[in-house]
Amino acid sequence: MNVCIFEDEGFKNLLPLTYTRPAFELRCGIFTLREKIQRLFPDFPVTVLCRDSLAEVVREENLAVNVNTLVDDDHIFVNGRALIDGQWLAKIDLAKEAMYCQEKEIVIAVLKKEALETLRRKIGQPLTTEDFGHFNRFPATATLLNYPWDLIHHNSDQITSDFELLESAGVIDGEIHPHVSLIERKNIFIAQGASVKSGSVLDAEMGPIAISQGAKIFPNATIIGPAFVGENSLIKAGAKIYEGTSIGEYCKIGGEVEESIIHSYSNKQHDGFLGHSYLGQWINLGADTNNSDLKNNYGSVKVQLYGRTIDTHSQFVGAMIGDHAKTSINSMLNTGTVIGPFSNIFGGGFPPKYVPAFSWGGSDGFEEYDFDKGMETADRVMKRRNKNLSPPLLALYRSIFEMTLPERTSR
Repeated sequence: MNVCIFEDEGFKNLLPLTYTRPAFELRCGIFTLREKIQRLFPDFPVTVLCRDSLAEVVREENLAVNVNTLVDDDHIFVNGRALIDGQWLAKIDLAKEAMYCQEKEIVIAVLKKEALETLRRKIGQPLTTEDFGHFNRFPATATLLNYPWDLIHHNSDQITSDFELLESAGVIDGEIHPHVSLIERKNIFIAQGASVKSGSVLDAEMGPIAISQGAKIFPNATIIGPAFVGENSLIKAGAKIYEGTSIGEYCKIGGEVEESIIHSYSNKQHDGFLGHSYLGQWINLGADTNNSDLKNNYGSVKVQLYGRTIDTHSQFVGAMIGDHAKTSINSMLNTGTVIGPFSNIFGGGFPPKYVPAFSWGGSDGFEEYDFDKGMETADRVMKRRNKNLSPPLLALYRSIFEMTLPERTSR
């Protein structure tokens, strides 16, 4: 039996974050969605199915999984957007062909090898429920993440449940200054090689805090759980990291952050507020960049997403920002702002709530960001972290530039 983690058409509603990664590589809690699924099936070989445009980039990430291939064997297919209840999973018969769904959307499908031919013809394309045939259907105890703000709203609970999987509660292996306050120490994990400097407060009374290897918490920083700080990330002096925040690897974070996910390799080094937001990779927020996550009338936040207005049915929604985007100093972002990859925001006032990829400007208008100049900057930024702008990445970025051209020319 093999496990196959697949992308479905739902990736479109997770843009701009899924321009540059499969849906299953989004972070929610401590782990990515793929890592969560793999932990549910620790003894099974894993394959992932993603869009053709992403396949080579995914292979480059060295995930120790097969990419866009199905071996001749029985398979458990798992929707990469799913948060699955492990107790429910333990009760179902994974040896029997069946589909487990949330309403009409597949969460898990168990297929014998004889039923794989239709799916092989769809490799490189998002799968649909119809691609799996007409096996018996049963309800699934799971959550399908439909929009970026869904990941944000589930983040606190996912940090808590992921922390339990670490089985490291109360383990303090890092370097802790004597003048650090650890509140509810039993809910804190500090990995070997991490350090927490004088005057910092780690308050795990409302939820756990996990600090990964190589992370550094500078003096007088405050972290309130549930919270996660990834490997080799830096929390700057005096930073205020509130509950529900996940900070991935190699980030530099200062100022005030609340209920936000910062995927990895992104910087928000200076003062300014970031709330109920999701940042992709290689993003830099200039000093005193602030976002609104609550309307003045306390109403439901509406988001402009690719020609549609979507009511989030939530009072708290911040910004969704794609990879390699930048903001200048003193930038202001309204509730529910969506910024595409490689966009640069600057100038006074609020920019539009929807900014296409490769846009350069602000409230006074935008022009197209030259592709070659964008790649020069990306190459410079990535080399600072010993990463390369590889041919597969360059090809992916070119495809995003061309795909989003109609959005820029129509404005």
